[in-house]
Amino acid sequence: MNRKYHKWFSPHLKKDMELLVFGHSGTPVLFFPTRTARFYDYENWKVINAIEEKINSGLLQVFCVDSIDLESFYCACSHPSQRIIRHIQYEQYIIHEVMPLIRFTNLNRYIVSAGCSLGAYHAINIALKYPHLFRKAVGMSGRYDLTLQASNFHDLFSGYHDENIYYNMPTQYMPNLTDERLINLIKQIHIVLAVGKEDPFLPNNQFLHNTLLRKGISNTLHIWEGEAHRPRSWQEMVRYFL
Repeated sequence: MNRKYHKWFSPHLKKDMELLVFGHSGTPVLFFPTRTARFYDYENWKVINAIEEKINSGLLQVFCVDSIDLESFYCACSHPSQRIIRHIQYEQYIIHEVMPLIRFTNLNRYIVSAGCSLGAYHAINIALKYPHLFRKAVGMSGRYDLTLQASNFHDLFSGYHDENIYYNMPTQYMPNLTDERLINLIKQIHIVLAVGKEDPFLPNNQFLHNTLLRKGISNTLHIWEGEAHRPRSWQEMVRYFL
């Protein structure tokens, strides 16, 4: 399998950032890591191996980016207002640094955003906010409002709320979206949600699914057996949805 490592100093994050690219051509996939995970974890967890045939045959080219979750959502030492600001800086790194790399590397403009666990949040949120950049978005085992609490998952903003948080939580901002131009752009995205029937955030996935439908935005919700919040389940999901 063709595998390339990239590293550069990010002016948006003021630190070195790394990523891996798998494949030589095909549909480009921007693949966000799971909660606090690294750019190499999907490879280590055999998730990349699950789509190896598609990668080697030139159907997919996968860009595995790194996370800064320990500096943003999971930085307990930082005030919640600063956690979301750090996330916004990460988003700008993706939009202004990673996306140009994808477009330079691959001429295919049918770009997919995808992710598992917290990576699903990143994938869906960025596609809904920048729908002109993506043609497909796949969220696997995601939570689309990080202020929600369920099971062992806590409100990542400790009860704090502001405008930045609102505009980065899909199940907060989507119900109130009325901009027809933006809605029409989102309608062009093939949106896929997959979640386990025992996942504590199944209701949140169902809420997002139904909210999008009420806006006339086609999307599919696939409910997996069990909690389905482990690499073994994600190996199966990527075979179906990427």
